[in-house]
Amino acid sequence: MSIRSPCSESRNLSVSIERDADAVYAFLSPPENFAKWASGLGSLRRAKGQWIADTPDGPMTVRFSEPNALGVLDHWVSPPSGAQIYIPLRVVKNGSGCELVFTLFRQPGMDQARFDADAQWVMRDLKAAKQLLEAE
Repeated sequence: MSIRSPCSESRNLSVSIERDADAVYAFLSPPENFAKWASGLGSLRRAKGQWIADTPDGPMTVRFSEPNALGVLDHWVSPPSGAQIYIPLRVVKNGSGCELVFTLFRQPGMDQARFDADAQWVMRDLKAAKQLLEAE
């Protein structure tokens, strides 16, 4: 028998993008493009074979999902503490456009005010991606 930790509180945050899902995925999937809309990752650079993001909380290692045909843009952020934060992100076809869906998990020890602030930050970033993609 394994001991399981309880589920974290989560929120699915999304924006509709009036652009073909494949085109949205093609633009968003290269790690270099995340910094164009994901302000939480700040500047993103390669160092010693890893992606490093300069974040408001200091430099963090970021691992990205492999390119795929399913619209999966998941990534994992590792702060200096060594913990790993899983960030599910999807491009989901919706008619001639798509939905960009981000699942935000409340991290251990995070109070409600910080969780709400993180959700607002994520929404700003999703709206930035929408604006960038619909302008092209």
